[in-house]
Amino acid sequence: MTNIPTGRFAPTPSGRLHLGNILCAMLAYLSARSKGGRFLLRIEDVDVPRCPRRLAQQCIDDLTWLGFTWDEPPLFQSDRTEVYRHHLDRLTRDGHTYPCFCTRAQLMSLAAPNLGDTQVVYQRTCANLTAAEAAERAKTRAPAIRLRVPDEEIAFQDGLFGMQQENLARDCGDFILQRSDGLFGYQLAVVVDDALQGVTEVVRGRDILSATPRQLYLQRLLGHPQPDYVHIPADNKGTPLPDQLKTLPPNLFSSCAALEQVTLPRGLRDIPAGCFTDCSSLRWFQRLPMGLQSIGAHAFQGCTSLKNVELPATLTSIGGEAFRGCSKLRAIVIPDSVTTMNETAFCNNTSLT
Repeated sequence: MTNIPTGRFAPTPSGRLHLGNILCAMLAYLSARSKGGRFLLRIEDVDVPRCPRRLAQQCIDDLTWLGFTWDEPPLFQSDRTEVYRHHLDRLTRDGHTYPCFCTRAQLMSLAAPNLGDTQVVYQRTCANLTAAEAAERAKTRAPAIRLRVPDEEIAFQDGLFGMQQENLARDCGDFILQRSDGLFGYQLAVVVDDALQGVTEVVRGRDILSATPRQLYLQRLLGHPQPDYVHIPADNKGTPLPDQLKTLPPNLFSSCAALEQVTLPRGLRDIPAGCFTDCSSLRWFQRLPMGLQSIGAHAFQGCTSLKNVELPATLTSIGGEAFRGCSKLRAIVIPDSVTTMNETAFCNNTSLT
């Protein structure tokens, strides 16, 4: 691993960037730059069917618009199949893996500890198959490849949440490195790429905190150094944006159906066209900034759950169809400061009085 402090932002482009993504990117960027280090962008599109290249490019475009720069060309995991295969082959030669022929239905029917709607602690059903048994099963079903994990505590110090530990055998079970369809698993790809890119610090969302012990164990087996980790509470249901932002990319949250509430930056001056179009679950803003000057066309069109909006006294312009189809919007006061308002700004709002 390089001695130069190196951070990275590694989004999965299965949809548009949300607030939590942007917060993670900014913190990772500022942390690396504050140490005089490098900042890298990695596109974690290893699950190719879920991550079309057009969404990856949209992610790159949005980050560029926001002013991020990176010190190497973006790395695409979808281009690195042979790299991951090499590392998987090495683990297999060392006896750390085995083929698993269990279907998802079989896994979910097992009387095993449940990790969520689609995960269970694997009970090693296939761990002791003979070579002949595995070969026979492979005639009718391609196997996934699992990593054998130890019955021991794997611990690490998180920069925000403090000491964390997990017994992989009890809390996780043998986990998948390569799926039955041939795609490589996230855990293997992220460990390999962090090591080969010289990443020294990882700033990412709290949702990946529980996966970190698995990555530490893989690092141990492969002889890779361990980066520093900081997991932040970032999601798409209310994460604040940095207060220094004065505007946002057009269509930034368009069609984010799960977005329920937003805390906008205090310094925001403009909400651009289409910014929250069809955010059907958006119910309220913690605040509309007092310095807000304009709301662009279609900015909140189709926000069918939005009930109350208090427009600040600094607002001067409301674009066409800005609140079109906000069917639950009941009352709104137009400030005297507004000098330009398109006549269609509030059309098709059946509840508005």
